[in-house]
Amino acid sequence: MRVTYDPQADAGYVYLREIESGGAKHTVPLDDLDSRVEAAGNLILDFDGEERLIGIEVLNASEVLPPELLRDAAPPES
Repeated sequence: MRVTYDPQADAGYVYLREIESGGAKHTVPLDDLDSRVEAAGNLILDFDGEERLIGIEVLNASEVLPPELLRDAAPPES
């Protein structure tokens, strides 16, 4: 597992596996799955072509992720 963080966008990304070229095949905002989750608009799930979860984007990351995780996270890849 690897984590990147962009402080300007306040967005973190948790890589559950390395993402091949071409990126995720589809993304699903968590609020599409369950509107009862309070932080729903802050999470986006990325899936590969075989419907395996490959990563999680966390918006407003500084509000929901531990500060030490963000401090130690790598900058996002360009």
